Amino acid sequence: MPLKKSKVFLKQKLLDKELVIGSWITLAHPSIAEIMAGSSFDWLAVDLEHSVITIREAEELIRIIDLAGVVPLVRLTSNNSDQIKRVMDAGSHGVIVPMVNCAKDAELAVQAVKYPPSGKRGFGLARAQGYGNRFKEYLEWQEKHSVVIVQVEHIDAVNNLEEIFGVDGVDGYMIGPYDLSGSLGIPGQFDHPDLLEAMEKIRMVAAKFNKTGGIHVVEPDALQLKQAIKEGQRFIAYSVDIRMIDQACREGLDYIKELRQ
Repeated sequence: MPLKKSKVFLKQKLLDKELVIGSWITLAHPSIAEIMAGSSFDWLAVDLEHSVITIREAEELIRIIDLAGVVPLVRLTSNNSDQIKRVMDAGSHGVIVPMVNCAKDAELAVQAVKYPPSGKRGFGLARAQGYGNRFKEYLEWQEKHSVVIVQVEHIDAVNNLEEIFGVDGVDGYMIGPYDLSGSLGIPGQFDHPDLLEAMEKIRMVAAKFNKTGGIHVVEPDALQLKQAIKEGQRFIAYSVDIRMIDQACREGLDYIKELRQ
């Protein structure tokens, strides 16, 4: 549960514009979370949007990440207050919210993460609250340290960015390059002028509102990661479990093929 092992407060690092690098977990086996948590990531997100991970499996992954001293986050299936309440009660330190396209979307997410009077989250006792033993401590923790990251992945979000970033409780953002390019009718064309223009607008509005953001570097490519950092990205998702496994297998086998020739 928060404050038991994970002493790192991600919210403060975002405010301080520190570089924080995490990754996505889409495979439910606890060993995956344990291995990745032992690899010096600052945060790890259990991905419920593009996986078949259940809420029960998510709780176990959150526990493993948390007890390893890494910040556990959950990328939601959707902006759903019931799911937000459950993953926060399971011990997630915050949520990454897909398809936040207007201020109302952002407000709903913040309200679902926070207890009254700041939000509308229902009170309950679960792992996050020490099963009731640490409720008072958790009450203070969630007000000061719980994190809401909005995903900017549609041109509607770009057009409404000032209103979205103006919502109190939005701690940072993450660009979804594939979905953003798709919403512009140029899926996967990351060098297209329209996408580059949208990305520049995001950076400008983020600077105006002092919001820390980043991007998902999908492939486990250190050079792409270096470039993202050079561009000023500070909240970066470096690849995903399935791509890391796939690439490691292919690189090893490609080397073996060369030896067989």
